[in-house]
Amino acid sequence: MSQDEYTDEFGFVAPLKTTSNQRRIPDEGFPTGPAIGERLPDFTLVDQRGRSVDLHADRADAKAAVVFFRSAVW
Repeated sequence: MSQDEYTDEFGFVAPLKTTSNQRRIPDEGFPTGPAIGERLPDFTLVDQRGRSVDLHADRADAKAAVVFFRSAVW
């Protein structure tokens, strides 16, 4: 860890403390995404080969796992 990094009480390593305005723990009731089992809205994204993939249309009725990655520093 360099001198410019900070490790907070949650183990996040970042250049800013969680108390700074640019980086803080969200307020109570902050929306974190869909609930487990909740149907996602229709959306289309580009895959690693540059092809458009429609979440609902391209997988027929197969189940899907969607992973949201949230950076420790936004």
